[in-house]
Amino acid sequence: MIRDAGAKPSFLGYHPRWAPMPYPGVLCTSVNDAVVHGIPSAYELRDGDLVSIDCGAYIDGWHGDAAISFVVGNADPVLIATTERGLAAGIAAALAGGKLGDISHAVGSVGRKAGYGLLEDHGGHGIGRAMHEDPHVPNEGKAGKGMRLKPGLVLAIEPMFLAGGRDDYFHADDGWTLHTADGTRAAHVEHTVAITEDGPRVLTLL
Repeated sequence: MIRDAGAKPSFLGYHPRWAPMPYPGVLCTSVNDAVVHGIPSAYELRDGDLVSIDCGAYIDGWHGDAAISFVVGNADPVLIATTERGLAAGIAAALAGGKLGDISHAVGSVGRKAGYGLLEDHGGHGIGRAMHEDPHVPNEGKAGKGMRLKPGLVLAIEPMFLAGGRDDYFHADDGWTLHTADGTRAAHVEHTVAITEDGPRVLTLL
């Protein structure tokens, strides 16, 4: 579908320095206690599974990055709904003239108030000519702190909330998938957002 649209997948073959191999898939598919970077596999989804799908694509030299989480069959969607509220709060705080910490504080406040953990050392990022650019966008921080948000800056804002309330994780044997340390579920949602004089503009709406 990406290629039919005249674009190319951003993830396939992506090889950051910390990874043992280039990423082998077009999508990241993370199930239940897998938070992010899950490699698609032959696992058969079951009733009650929580699934997060992360997708990146680029066209004419520009990248976009987005993620959704959903439940299969009958399951409690509260974790996902709260993570989506965290994303909405972060987007609402992405205002020209504000500070990067405003976004981080907005996201983190939603997660912490609900008793959820925030994936340690991970968050959103700048995006544009490369999929991952500066600045790093933490999912927790102090309002009024950090770099000033200027029109033209584009950020991938991506809350990752962990149901067990802990922030720590471990790498799977594949070197890519991050799992919650306590085995509880996680949700991940993301949009690519441009800072404009007229307010935040979401570039990855369905």
